[in-house]
Amino acid sequence: MVNVLKKKSWLLQILALLALALSGCGELRNSYLAPEAKTFHPKTIAILPVEVGVYGEAGGVIDQIIAGVLSDKKWFSAVIGSDVINQKAGSNEAFRKAVNDYLAKLKTLSFSDPDLSGSIGQTAAAEALLVANVDFWTYTVEKDKKLVRIGLGMKMADAATGKIMWKASHVLTEEYSFFRPELPDVARGLVKKMIEYMPH
Repeated sequence: MVNVLKKKSWLLQILALLALALSGCGELRNSYLAPEAKTFHPKTIAILPVEVGVYGEAGGVIDQIIAGVLSDKKWFSAVIGSDVINQKAGSNEAFRKAVNDYLAKLKTLSFSDPDLSGSIGQTAAAEALLVANVDFWTYTVEKDKKLVRIGLGMKMADAATGKIMWKASHVLTEEYSFFRPELPDVARGLVKKMIEYMPH
């Protein structure tokens, strides 16, 4: 009886992982690629601090996941993480103001200010800027189904011109039974899926 239960437990774990893997298939919910992106091949990219909204527990975690996935891809000679951006902002008031103003304009006006992006890119030594936001980072129950839901939005800008070269958003929702997936693990899978559409 114990062996049967162990086999069932092992099978359930495999099925749960398979479901997560299969969920990575298919198109993104929203994706845009600027015509100019075909000739945009930045060597360096800076990840600006990710906006997590009400999902405070995602703060810092999702930033590291994005930086790690981009570094693993080896598309860029340098991936400047948001921790480095925060350090620079802490010691450079003009840089901090540029980052804050840039993110505020992008969020409220959907305007990627070329002067601000250029200043950020020059100080951070980055040819591209990546801005991300968390839309969902939660466990939930719907119709008696236990779900994990991660939602992200990303924008990539040419630092020199402020031009948005790529933007995408996607939500990954997975049902689970006994083994609750870790939110960072699901988020990592989502980030991997999304950046496959990113110009490089």
